[in-house]
Amino acid sequence: MKILQTPEASLREPSQKIGEITPEIKKLADDMIKLALKWEGEHEHEVSSALAAPQVGENVRMIIVRNEPEDKSDKTFTALVNPKIVSESGRLVEDWEGCLSVPDLYGKVARRDQVKIEAKMLDGTEVRIRVGGHLARTLMHEIDHLDGILFLDKIRGKKNSFARLQEDGALTPIDYSEIENQTDLWGD
Repeated sequence: MKILQTPEASLREPSQKIGEITPEIKKLADDMIKLALKWEGEHEHEVSSALAAPQVGENVRMIIVRNEPEDKSDKTFTALVNPKIVSESGRLVEDWEGCLSVPDLYGKVARRDQVKIEAKMLDGTEVRIRVGGHLARTLMHEIDHLDGILFLDKIRGKKNSFARLQEDGALTPIDYSEIENQTDLWGD
């Protein structure tokens, strides 16, 4: 199992709903957590907050989300099956987002700062989750993956919205003209 990166066409395909939570689905969740932690161990200045099944080549509606998305010392994740956004509310906040499938590139994406989602846990329990801040952003980003949407798509063409991650962990702004014709990013 590996993390797929742009321009992989399957990253742009909507995922299929999971009908039954099978042992294979539970194993997929476990493998995704292991892979997210392995990736993070190889990237000193980044945290693997979440991962969507399409990012590992599985076209199903499941995500894993770190229980404390901004805390690299917390190695625990929760798997959410068939998550869907019920509502977005609050202020529209523009903040940096990165993606394991878009290496070293970050973008300033505007999202509502509160979200309510419905999903199932791996034991089949149906949950409704209402969160704000960074966790809300993380959930919306991952659910976008399930619909074949990358954060890049939300800011394509926007000047002053992109930055590259440097070796020391700093983000350096880049001009959109540097990336606008890179078909490996956009999949065109």
